[in-house]
Amino acid sequence: MGFAVLCAVVLVGTLLQVTIGFGLGMITAPVLALVEPALVPTVNLVLACCVTAAVLVQDRASLDVRGAGLALAGRVPGVVAGALLVAFLPARPLALLMVVTVVAGVAVTVYGFRPRATRGAVVVAGAMSGMMATTTSIGGPPMAMVWARFAGPRLRSTMGAFFLVGSAMSLGALTFAGSVQAADLWYALLLVPAAAVGFVLARPIGRRLDVPRTRMAAMALSLTGAALLAVQQFT
Repeated sequence: MGFAVLCAVVLVGTLLQVTIGFGLGMITAPVLALVEPALVPTVNLVLACCVTAAVLVQDRASLDVRGAGLALAGRVPGVVAGALLVAFLPARPLALLMVVTVVAGVAVTVYGFRPRATRGAVVVAGAMSGMMATTTSIGGPPMAMVWARFAGPRLRSTMGAFFLVGSAMSLGALTFAGSVQAADLWYALLLVPAAAVGFVLARPIGRRLDVPRTRMAAMALSLTGAALLAVQQFT
């Protein structure tokens, strides 16, 4: 039952990621933490590599190479800090950190804070994203905030390049810290077909979606998962 729920959540998260630019991490991470906490953040990072690689291939012509490079330069210290947190923090604080990350991401999206994409802002956002993604697998909010003025294909391709390389960096750091197990990688591979279905469905379904309402629905799902995870931690 748990695996079937995860497949459905990964499918929906991937569909939202491809169509509106976020959803995979914010929706799947809390549910994964509820079903099998030991699989966070490795499984989501593996799925992020697969999905963002497909998005990058699809929208590669619109890639902002300079912007992605600046963000990745900032991501390096963030990844190191995140790997240290995962190595030394118990499971409960990490779960609560995930709840806070989801709520903060939704708040930023709702209030529409959009700083200028200066060199310093992109580097700082990359560092924040690296730490958040390595600890909770939710690294999208800082980058979505700083790149909010990008057009659809440019946003998707630049985010795709950043998260493809960045997720690989996070996985490498977690492996070095001893936080990645073979069972985690195997479980992630079992969920890849669900992500593939979500990616295939994204284009035909995306044309029919009302983007503002879909964003609100995605945030509602994210908050629901975070709330359930918080309740689990305090009961």
